[in-house]
Parts: sequence; C-alpha cells; structure tokens
Amino acid sequence: MFRTLGGGDLATNGTKATHPHSVTELCEEGNRLYANALRTGRISRGEVEPAPCLMEFALLHPDPDDPSWLLPLPPSVALAQRLNPIEREITEHRRLSIALSDAFEPFMALSAQETAPAHSITVLEGLNGINAALDLATSQCQTEMLTVQPSGHRSPENRLLEALERDKPMAERGVRIRTLYQHTARYNPDRLAYVDQFADGKVEYRTIDELVERLVICDETVAFIPIRDDRQVALELRHPGLVRYLVKVFEFMWGRAVPLSAGTPYETDPDGITDIQHSIAKLLVEGHVDEAIARRLGMNVRTCRAHIAKLATALGSGSRAQLGFLIAQSGMLKQDHSAHGGAGHP
Repeated sequence: MFRTLGGGDLATNGTKATHPHSVTELCEEGNRLYANALRTGRISRGEVEPAPCLMEFALLHPDPDDPSWLLPLPPSVALAQRLNPIEREITEHRRLSIALSDAFEPFMALSAQETAPAHSITVLEGLNGINAALDLATSQCQTEMLTVQPSGHRSPENRLLEALERDKPMAERGVRIRTLYQHTARYNPDRLAYVDQFADGKVEYRTIDELVERLVICDETVAFIPIRDDRQVALELRHPGLVRYLVKVFEFMWGRAVPLSAGTPYETDPDGITDIQHSIAKLLVEGHVDEAIARRLGMNVRTCRAHIAKLATALGSGSRAQLGFLIAQSGMLKQDHSAHGGAGHP
C-alpha cells in the first residue's frame, strides 16, 4: 500500500540512500524534523539529509521562492492523500461482497429446503482439513456433542490439547458433552487431568471395555468418522438417516458404559478372572492376535500379553492353543458379564 524507500532511491543530495520504512512507521529522525518544519514553517535541505524519507513520502516540498528551503505538507492533507486510496479499496470490497451475496442468495434458498442435501457425505483429507471442519461444527453446536474416543498411543498430549481448545468454549456456553472412552483411560494420567478441566454436570464421561473407532456428533445433525487407519481421511456426514443411526449406536454403547466417577470396572470374579480378561478371552476365542486385541481394547501389547498370561494361570493353561480350549470349556463366555462392562449403571 505504501512505498518503502530502498537502496535504489535517491536522497536529496543526489546520492543513493538506504532508509527503508513505511510512512506508518516514520523513523525517529523523520518524526523530529517533520515536527520542527511544521513548527517553524520551513526547513533547510541540509537539515533533512539524515531523513530522505520525508521527501520520498512527499511530506516536504521545495519552497517556490527559495529552493534551498523545504515547506512541510500540512498533516491533514498528507493523511487525506493516504486515506483516500484505502477508502476507495474498502468501498470496492464492500461492493464486491454485496455482489457476491446477491449472486449466491438464490442458491442459499435452495439449500435450505428440507430435501436430502447433495453433499450429505463429504470426504475430508489431511489433518488440517479435518480439524477445520471439526472446529466449524463444534463452534456451531448449540445443544449436545457426542464423542467416542478410543485410546491411542500417538501424540496423546497434542490430541488432548486440541480437544480442550474445542470442548472448553462449548461447555462454557452450555452445550452438553458426552464422551465414551475405553476402560484403559482410567489409568491414563493425561486423560484424567483433561477430564478434571470439566467439573460442570453438562460434561459426562463413561468408559467401556471395547470401542471400534472415533466418532463425533454435533446436535444430531452432523457426524465425523475416520475412514483410514492413519486418520488422514475422514467423512463428514450430514445425511439425517445416517446421523440418526450413529446416534443410536452411541446411545447403545453409552447405556452399557460405566461412569468415570464410579470407580474401576475391573472387578474380579470368584474364579480370579477380571472383567478385562473376560473381554480378552472373548477376542482370543474369536481368533484375534495379541496386537489386534490390544488395539481394540485400547492398551499396549505388553499389557495385553500380561493379562493373557494371568488368564492362562487362572485356567491352568500351558499353551496358547490349550488356553482357547480351556476358555471354551470353562463356559465363562456363556455367562452374562454385562455387570462388568457397565450394564446396570445409570
């Protein structure tokens, strides 16, 4: 907008000078000399040599009666000269914004109709694009946000910080937030510290033994789900039928989850087998390997294998193959262990 005096500009004495700054950041010497010129009515050319910017910005001009002197341009005139192009640009932008609004107004009316939107499923690529869409949806959320957050082992601090930046403003404006974690979240200090940030009754947390994938639903109108393991691609869903289905899935899990404030859900049966080991046993019989079991239950592989070893000891198994047989023979999977997973809790 404003010219900057560079190394190729000429000073008043005809030599090249380096004196770069904008008129909005007039140098200290320029400020002093311009103020003196205004007070005295004129200033000699020799005096302004340390501040060639005054001539560059046309704040001084030659005295027609005596060219060895310079006259100051009144500040009101200098200001008007610089404001006029800015105001013209603002006026042009306003005109353009009105024209754009008029051009898109008919389409806005069409999109408001109660028909299935053409873009009810949007593919979001890259973390920046996904986070931008999430930020927009959460900023517009008015009543309730539902989230499913499986445990992970990649930069949990960064993810929790991002979640805090989104959730805190929502809670402060009265939006209800319900979040589902896996039971392993109860033993994650970072996760517990995050939960402690929300003491309001409108924010609720529950845990369950197994979660499949992440899910975010805002006001039962828009949902977000990942579609790739690296979570670099997600879907933004606005189809009413799909969103209602996902809400029902969330409520099904919520009803079987344990409030985070209810204490540990890992109760031990008389046979010495804990609830988490019942979950591992079920997945073992289904044929899942240790890595898959750990991922589905939100724990690391070492912890998973430690539970498998305890399960083997409790059942008297000497091998992995025998363990599957003993689990099936014990009948433990036929029992109703819903109490361990949270059924019966409000």
